[in-house]
Amino acid sequence: MKHDIILSPQARAHFHGLSAYDRARVRDAFDTHLLHRPAAESKSRIKRLRGLRKPQYRLRIDDLRVFYDVARETVIVHGIVDKPHAREWLEEEGEPT
Repeated sequence: MKHDIILSPQARAHFHGLSAYDRARVRDAFDTHLLHRPAAESKSRIKRLRGLRKPQYRLRIDDLRVFYDVARETVIVHGIVDKPHAREWLEEEGEPT
């Protein structure tokens, strides 16, 4: 089943702030990981976040982190953040359970 991928306004701003090379890597990762099986956890690539209601998942793309939720056939991307700022972003934007 193919999922729709929607970027929040904040994620869209993050995406457009990336270099062309990083935007291409993010697009490739979306096609590879989020389009068909966004909730398929792996040891290092996709992790379900514990203790948070939003975002539900994190996708690792080298030094970038993509935080997103899965709702039926839709993937909602909340943020695209570089690794050093990921914890800070989660503390500010994440919604605890």
